[in-house]
Formats: sequence, structure tokens, C-alpha cells
Amino acid sequence: MTPAPPARAAVAVLGSANMDLVAYVPTAPRRGETVTGTAFHTVPGGKGANQAVAAARAGGAVTMIGAVGADAFGTRLRTVLTDAGVDTDGLRTTGGASGTAHIVVDDAGGNSIVVVPGANAAVDALTGGDEARIAAAGTLLLQLETPLPGVLAGARTARAHGVRVVLTPAPARQLPDELLAATDLLVPNEHEAAALSGTSDPERAAVALLSAVPEVVVTLGAAGCLYAARGADPVRVPAPRVRAADTTAAGDTFVGALAVARGEGRPMAAALAWASAAAALSVRREGASASMPYRREIDAYLDTYAADTGTPAPGR
Repeated sequence: MTPAPPARAAVAVLGSANMDLVAYVPTAPRRGETVTGTAFHTVPGGKGANQAVAAARAGGAVTMIGAVGADAFGTRLRTVLTDAGVDTDGLRTTGGASGTAHIVVDDAGGNSIVVVPGANAAVDALTGGDEARIAAAGTLLLQLETPLPGVLAGARTARAHGVRVVLTPAPARQLPDELLAATDLLVPNEHEAAALSGTSDPERAAVALLSAVPEVVVTLGAAGCLYAARGADPVRVPAPRVRAADTTAAGDTFVGALAVARGEGRPMAAALAWASAAAALSVRREGASASMPYRREIDAYLDTYAADTGTPAPGR
């Protein structure tokens, strides 16, 4: 008898939505210099929108709380979210421009980025209906690309309603005690973990951060991730080996998929393996939201892994 599929994980995301304006050049210009580029792309992004799309494609019932401008970028950002199955009733439209990230990428893979918050600056408080959207979720995903007062308001609301809070501390900054006290799971990359803890060793950083939050996952790129929880030894989860074409938003894909897996009740080890597979699939394609895998792709990838290795697929 085929087991019934799990109930859809309810995920709310409070965060940014940006349009990335990406120019590719052989060598980045110096001050006062003009160079000729080789390509230009506009790519929907922003950590909040990325995590919402990732969670929706992974099978979650996702609602997005944020803001876009009354411009063509705002229309496109809303469409990308809606097409992914994200509920955008909480995505308000403000006067003026949407958030943008102006990115120059050179042939060596280096980049420089200027972020203009635009409409994201308006997400400094909860508005009508936002509390109910958070209260109806099992998990709230937060990042730091919108004003801190709004992030804190979301965390307080989640705490008041017993909703699990997952915080991606990016861009890295010192975090107020109130936000840490309301966070159930902190998911920094290794650079953010170092900035927050003062040590560059991921395991020591994770253990140090447990003084502030109950659980930590440090993402390590191609090396996988490191999970630490109070009262237990840290555990490393390897990432599947893939040929990477573009690592943009791999971390956001991981967080979105992890929120869905945990929301479905999977044990942490299995959830981390499933999220790692989702992130590995995302780096094989270019773009942020366009690269994020659907649930059927994650499952098929893990089934292929099991068939090729003769061992049970992690995360299944």
C-alpha cells in the first residue's frame, strides 16, 4: 500500500525581493574607468524571494511578506513568486522603485555589488494581515536584507504564536539579543558564522553560537553543512558532488528546502541531506530563482543516487 504523502509544510517568509542587474566583464573597471561588458542579465532575486520560491518548489505552502515597487521590476518579481505557487497577498506594492542589486562579475568569478533597497526599506513593520499570515505558518523564514525593526516584529509575532523561527544572518551583522532569543535555528554560511562568533573554525563557531540559539546549521558550500544543537555533538553532512555552473542562491535553496523538510516532520539528519540535494541541484543551472529544483527533481535525484550506489538515499 502506497503511503499517503505528507501534509504540506506551511512556511511564511518575511524578507527582501530584488531585481539583480548583472553585468559580465573581462576585468572589473577601476575608479573612473569605462570597460566593455560581454553580457547583461536581469535576474529576480533577494534572499526573501529566493527562499520563498525554493520552499514552494520543494512542496511547501508558502506565503511571502515583503514589498516591491510600482515599476516593471515589481511586476516581474510578483509574477515569479506567483508562478512558483507562493501566496503574494502579503507582498505590498509601494510607490517608487523596487529593490535592486547592481552586480559586476569578472572572468575570474569575482564580483562587486551595490544594493539599493528601494521598496524593501518599507518592510520596517508588520501591516494588516501579516500577523495572521505568520500565525498560520509552522515556520517563519527571516533574513537581514529588510529593516531590522520589521525582522524583530516578525520574530516576536512568531514567538507569540509558537511558530518556529529560522534566521539566515545575511548580510552579516551583530544581532540583537531579542532576535537571537526568538530564533530557533540559525543558518549562517561559514563567513557569517565567523563574523558572528569571532572564530573561523566552523565547528567552534557553531558551538559558540549555541550560547545564543538552540540549533545552528553552518553551510559550507561544496563541503556540505555542519549541524550543532545544545547537548549533542556537531554533525557534518556532506553535499552531493556536482559540476557547478552557478552557485547563486544555493544557500537560499538549502534554507527553503530545509524548512519544508522539517515542516513535514523529517528528522534533522534526513532533512539536512534532502536540503543539501536541493542546493546541489540548484548550482548545476544558472540564475537564482530559475535554478531552484522542484520537489520531484530532488526526489528523483536521490532515487538515482540510491540506484547508483546501492545504498539508501539520504533524506528519503
